[in-house]
Amino acid sequence: MSLCTDFARFGHCRILVVGDLMLDRYLWGEVERISPEAPVPVFRVKTRSEARGGAGNVVSNLIGLGAAASVVGLRGADEAGRRLNRLLEGAQIKNLSIESPGRPTTTKTRLVSGGQQLIRLDEEEIGLPGADLLNEALRRVEGAANEADAIILSDYGKGLLQHGDLTQAVIAIGRRRGIPVFVDPKGRDWERYRGATCITPNSRELAAYDGAACETNEQLAAAMRQAMGRLDLAWLLVTRGAAGMCLMEKNNAPVFIATQARQVFDVSGAGDTVIATLAVAVAAEIGVADAARLANLAAGVVVSKVGTQPIHLFELKTAARNAGAAPNGRFQSKIFTRESALVQVEAWKANGDKIVFTNGCFDLLHPGHIHLLHKAKELGRRLVVGLNSDASVTRLKGPNRPILSEQDRGCILGALDCVDMVVLFEDDTPQRLISALKPDILAKGADYRPEQVVGREIVESYGGSVKLIELLQGYSSTRLARMLKADPPHF
Repeated sequence: MSLCTDFARFGHCRILVVGDLMLDRYLWGEVERISPEAPVPVFRVKTRSEARGGAGNVVSNLIGLGAAASVVGLRGADEAGRRLNRLLEGAQIKNLSIESPGRPTTTKTRLVSGGQQLIRLDEEEIGLPGADLLNEALRRVEGAANEADAIILSDYGKGLLQHGDLTQAVIAIGRRRGIPVFVDPKGRDWERYRGATCITPNSRELAAYDGAACETNEQLAAAMRQAMGRLDLAWLLVTRGAAGMCLMEKNNAPVFIATQARQVFDVSGAGDTVIATLAVAVAAEIGVADAARLANLAAGVVVSKVGTQPIHLFELKTAARNAGAAPNGRFQSKIFTRESALVQVEAWKANGDKIVFTNGCFDLLHPGHIHLLHKAKELGRRLVVGLNSDASVTRLKGPNRPILSEQDRGCILGALDCVDMVVLFEDDTPQRLISALKPDILAKGADYRPEQVVGREIVESYGGSVKLIELLQGYSSTRLARMLKADPPHF
């Protein structure tokens, strides 16, 4: 079944997120020796970054998909809370978070080296909020629900949604107003989720709630059917890791959704991606079965990246367009947006990898392109390719270009072993992208002079270099396009 759909509708969706807010911090570095003070590794910090965590990561996934998000949750009256509050400000975000002076902001600090997490440091205080905070949260939910197309309850077990009265009140608001309510559950007590539209546990969480084995398809289906009856759910979507997902609708047989095999770097945040994609797709009036398939594809994209990174619409479009076309899905995981590329490139740099950057339209890939890309890869450890969007290609090449869409061009580039990352950019030149990624080497064809290379001053300003690569003569996408127009092939 094709999953290509009218993704433009995502931009009209408004989703209310209620849940446990956190600040995610990352320390990127390397381990090269053991401490002389104790038998422990020495982690040398190279760079730092911060992101919205917990329910905030659900928000990041929603705005990455083009939707608008309102968020209700608690943050501490501390430095981490102030930083989190700034991260919750944005054009697509309505920040309804509440400052809670009596408890610190939940903060997770991850140490990452060589593309893998070494340790996570948690700073938190778990417990039920006071009645005044719960009442204020409910007041803000009631106001925001007037504009919501769906509600997500993101329960990380930190306190806000552990209070059954608040959780049930939010679900009741959704039911009265005909707004679907999606829940990412925590713990074994699911009674507080009764009456929600859909719950999205993993198979271990379902087994812990139901008390029965969920190892075989038959066992899983029986446990799902029982949970749906107990909790009065319309749908239940269970994630199963490498086994994919299982969706059950009331009075219908289960639908098993297979995942695509891919290299997994980090599963943190995958549940946030699943529930965000599911909610947006349903709000965009996509059937729940196809919405679940899109959520499955989105989860496959994010687990192939380092750290907790949200899905972006371009990545989901690419995965949906090529669903079933590539059995291992490896090339899809190479396609990044600017935001997700920044995190991955920082991780590569922290690992000591030399980053090479080149760019182009790459419309009708030919041997000249292949030669350039292979030679560029030889200059370093990681090759990043900046790819002009369809709109920028049209501005540069004319109304009849591109011949292939940005998704197709990105997938073809990603299928090359020499390419480690493809990043779409909307500008006519890659100058802003180069400034953000700060590659070690900027590579272009030798048909340019050094002073003509866009981004040369930027790269040289921090000690990088520009390398010109001799071209294979006789190849041109423009010439091929003219030949096809003059003498189109006959099939």
